[in-house]
Amino acid sequence: MSNGLIPATILTGFLGSGKTTLLKRVLTEAHGQKIAVIENEFGEENIDNDILVADTNEQVIQMSNGCVCCTIREDLRSTLSDLAEKRRKGELAFDRVVIETTGLADPGPVAQTFFMDDEIAESYLLDSILTLVDAKHADQQLDTRQEARRQVGFADQIFISKTDLVPAAEVDALAHRIKHMNPRAPQQRVHFGEVPLAKVFDLRGFNLNAKLEIDPEFLAAEEHDHHHHHDHDHDHDHDHDHDHEHGEHCDHPHHHAHDDDVKSFVFRADRAFNAAKLEDFLGSIVQVYGPKMLRYKGVLNMKGSERKVIFQGVHQLMGSDLGPKWQPGEKKISKMVFIGIDLPRDILLQGLEGCLV
Repeated sequence: MSNGLIPATILTGFLGSGKTTLLKRVLTEAHGQKIAVIENEFGEENIDNDILVADTNEQVIQMSNGCVCCTIREDLRSTLSDLAEKRRKGELAFDRVVIETTGLADPGPVAQTFFMDDEIAESYLLDSILTLVDAKHADQQLDTRQEARRQVGFADQIFISKTDLVPAAEVDALAHRIKHMNPRAPQQRVHFGEVPLAKVFDLRGFNLNAKLEIDPEFLAAEEHDHHHHHDHDHDHDHDHDHDHEHGEHCDHPHHHAHDDDVKSFVFRADRAFNAAKLEDFLGSIVQVYGPKMLRYKGVLNMKGSERKVIFQGVHQLMGSDLGPKWQPGEKKISKMVFIGIDLPRDILLQGLEGCLV
């Protein structure tokens, strides 16, 4: 890892989705990596004592394969800071950290810890948020629990487990539903928590990088929608319109029985942004809608900059960075994706349009 930062992964997911199986594997497999696992609590269904070296009252427990495991008794910040300090002093050796949240926890505040706190930011780099979805119970959980929908919206990578227990068409419909909520997280179907470790670590999902991975099929549908949006003033029946519209693009119109409050939309523009205007607009938007904004990310063409500007945020916190230069002949297009709870799509799209040169 560059500049000696410790990579951190947040593992979140539905109850019964296989998080424990995944964690046990990460902790017991001889993968040659020393991993510190931070757990919100040791429940019955969590790590068994038999895979721990010693059942002590210590907060930090050393595993037989060199991994360490600790429970959060106070807050995450002090746990992370203690671990980093022990590592600096040579009292503990570990290469990376995995934070497991409880079944329905909101990963937002956990992710924010890595941005907000200077001391934590100097020691750790948030690599990605992984969400495990249990195919068998997903529809019900997504219908009834906003926390489950938030976990999907936050994810950088989604693992759908227990797909062998559900008819293929249902799994496809679920994958499709999730894609509408979060088009930037790759999805993978896994056998009950059994995931190759290369798919779990060093995903750089959270880093500011120049890739904005969104399913191209989704972009095509969105692009049609976006132009449509400017041709007609249809504020009054916008919801109906939008749904109908996606129905046309989607091969599964029945999916729209689920009108989830966690939604995503994409903004694209070929004119450059005025940096000052954009900063003011986004600043005022996160003031008002920050708590409802789960993740947002963009690769932007800024007037006066020959390099791409990469920006992203979680809730009210946003950061930006200079990316690579635009290549000669490369089409300078700005692309942004917003994932949030009932975000005012029209206000955002019109506002962004107003920040273009």
